[in-house]
Amino acid sequence: MNKKVLMIAGVAMTALLGGCANTTALEESVANLGNKVDQLSAQVGSLKSEQSKLSADVKGAKAASMDAQAEAKRANDRLDNMASSYKK
Repeated sequence: MNKKVLMIAGVAMTALLGGCANTTALEESVANLGNKVDQLSAQVGSLKSEQSKLSADVKGAKAASMDAQAEAKRANDRLDNMASSYKK
């Protein structure tokens, strides 16, 4: 029985030491993940910048359309006044 316990303990220690010895692959994997996170952060930053520019453009276009609508209403009112005052 004692030999079986020692043998199981020996196998467990070998597996444990073998698992700890492969830290290079783990470090490379962590470095790759870090690079991917940095790339995604840069993409998010550029997308936020682009979204801000587009939002400003939309606000400008909305203001221009409201000005054009007000000007069209004013022109229509002038035409209505001219037509109502015109007599044959």
